[in-house]
Amino acid sequence: MEENIPYHHERSVAVAAVREAARLCRAVQAGISPDVIQKKDRSPVTVADYGSQALVCRMLAEAFPEDPVIAEEDAAALRRPENAATLEKVVGHVRAFHPAAGAEDVLAWIDHGGAQEHSARFWTLDPIDGTKGFLRGEQYAIALALIIDGEVTVAALACPNLPVEPGAVERGVVYAAIRGQGTVRVPLAGPGAMVPVHVSTLEDVTQARFCESVESGHSSHDDAARVAEVLGITAEPVRLDSQAKYAVVARGEADIYMRLPTRPGYVEKIWDHAAGMLVVTEAGGMATDVFGAPLDFSRGYRLEKNTGVIISNGRFHDRIIAALEAVGVGRTAG
Repeated sequence: MEENIPYHHERSVAVAAVREAARLCRAVQAGISPDVIQKKDRSPVTVADYGSQALVCRMLAEAFPEDPVIAEEDAAALRRPENAATLEKVVGHVRAFHPAAGAEDVLAWIDHGGAQEHSARFWTLDPIDGTKGFLRGEQYAIALALIIDGEVTVAALACPNLPVEPGAVERGVVYAAIRGQGTVRVPLAGPGAMVPVHVSTLEDVTQARFCESVESGHSSHDDAARVAEVLGITAEPVRLDSQAKYAVVARGEADIYMRLPTRPGYVEKIWDHAAGMLVVTEAGGMATDVFGAPLDFSRGYRLEKNTGVIISNGRFHDRIIAALEAVGVGRTAG
């Protein structure tokens, strides 16, 4: 029985939470006009970010009241008088799901994600990963993970604009994983059957497809091109925003994702990687930093002991790490 799987309940709640948040994000995104994009107005993503975090944290607080949540946002800015209009919009979107919600309820739900320190058991949330993708109407994700004793144990990764499977017309999919139990996908609209997900079985690294961030500020495109050259990879990289890249590798549509350092001293945040990392590794892939070290989620809200993130189908991970060393990636990043 599925109910007897360890952490089945946590996975169910996580999937329900990111589904609800994704519906709110879709509603906000549907209202983004070309004029908003032209003016580089970030207010829609701000509204969706806060609304998404409010919905997810409300559900986590109800289901697991003792669990802290380390999330990307807090409500301090929303409480300022000059942001009253933004708060009103956030509350309006949240009320589509919880009609009795007041402003103080919404602010309290957002602030439930205000933990910063590591604890034995906590959740980490990125309410909208890929803000520029969101504003462009392209890829973004809602990423939620449960970390227990420093190990990412449960993950739910909602990708509202990603095709349900490669080449499909229907868009919107949630990837869910439990440590030691594999990765599955379910339609965002639900309920739908849980379909197991696996990385590619490609062995020849020269034929590998890799994906990277659209924004060069998130990962060094130049270094990635040098690594690809060393490995003999000639295919153009697929560029997309957010942890949707993890989903693309997990389902075998790409074989490598490299998040390479862009400046000395930069430290990755756990909410940018925890959910995606478990989705990939439980689908059969590998995840390390640029030196081949495991990702360490036992240091609070940052990956303090790691430099960059390297994801692959696992068949040639050591060759990627060797290529990174050959071109000097990471040596001056600390």
